[in-house]
Amino acid sequence: MDAFFASVAQLDYPELRGLPVAVGSDGRRGVIAAASYEARKFGVKSAMAGSLAKKICPALIFVKSDFVRYKEISTQVREIFYEYTDLVEPLSLDEAYLDVTVNKKKITSASKIARLIREDILNKTGLNASAGIAPNKFVAKIASDVNKPNGQKTITPNEVVTFLEKLQIRKFYGVGKVTTQKMYSLGIFTGADLKNKELPFLERNFKSSALHYYNIVRGIHNSPVKSTRIRKSVGAEHTYLENLTSEVFMVQKLEVLSEEIEKRLSKNNVKGRTITLKIKYSDFIQTTRSKTLGVFVFSKKEIHKVVTELLYQDVLKDSVRLLGVSISNLNNEEPENVKQYIQLKLEFNE
Repeated sequence: MDAFFASVAQLDYPELRGLPVAVGSDGRRGVIAAASYEARKFGVKSAMAGSLAKKICPALIFVKSDFVRYKEISTQVREIFYEYTDLVEPLSLDEAYLDVTVNKKKITSASKIARLIREDILNKTGLNASAGIAPNKFVAKIASDVNKPNGQKTITPNEVVTFLEKLQIRKFYGVGKVTTQKMYSLGIFTGADLKNKELPFLERNFKSSALHYYNIVRGIHNSPVKSTRIRKSVGAEHTYLENLTSEVFMVQKLEVLSEEIEKRLSKNNVKGRTITLKIKYSDFIQTTRSKTLGVFVFSKKEIHKVVTELLYQDVLKDSVRLLGVSISNLNNEEPENVKQYIQLKLEFNE
């Protein structure tokens, strides 16, 4: 979906259409959750401090988030997906992978299917969507951003390698700011630069991620679209209006977060063994501390005990603006009867 949260606001409040809109707050701790395309022209983007967004775009209009409404529209969009295929893997409220190799409409053009889905979404919700069509999830994800907003991009099997070779390395899905800078320092600016590096070189510099980078730049990504996603972790975090300067106050805050984790674990009927404490300092530097237990736990008391130990594990370098707690290494195993996916022929163009 295109600028989903902001687009929903403009849909529900027509007077906001064509104006720079941000979902979030310009308060002292406010952060932008989403920005309309009108706001993006000024440089406003998600995760930006609201106060900074207001400086670079004085006409920016802030609206509150409405997750009830977002979920309502997201459900409508997914209903459309299921009219075409049951192989739908949601990534978030506004994004999903679809495997349309074998589809309910018996349409033999993947590009046509994408166009029809986008038309159905517009007709049913009044919102625009963009799509990427490709032989695997990695390339499709990148392609979905090429012709945004309200567009689509098809990368046929024969075009994949050439497309990736020309692509700026910062646009590779999963390559974040830190990795991008490291690649720049190694002379890797495009997919072609990455493709020219031998696997031993990548292993020396990128360790466990080396084979992944070696494969994806060659268009190799064999992850199937999974219609049932297994939850990997459960977490909760909070940004505080006032910086926390004492561990005593933090212990109290962590108790609240631990209680929230217990509720979420109970709702999903899972337990976990690895507990992680996330700390973001006033200068936005972030650190994590983890501990893996010998048994599965789920109670507030057990979780709070561990995160308190993690808090006192090292001296805090500064005052703290955000605390987060998560639990992973869950006791939900992959289903035994995992489907075998067979690659069938499907045309990408009409």
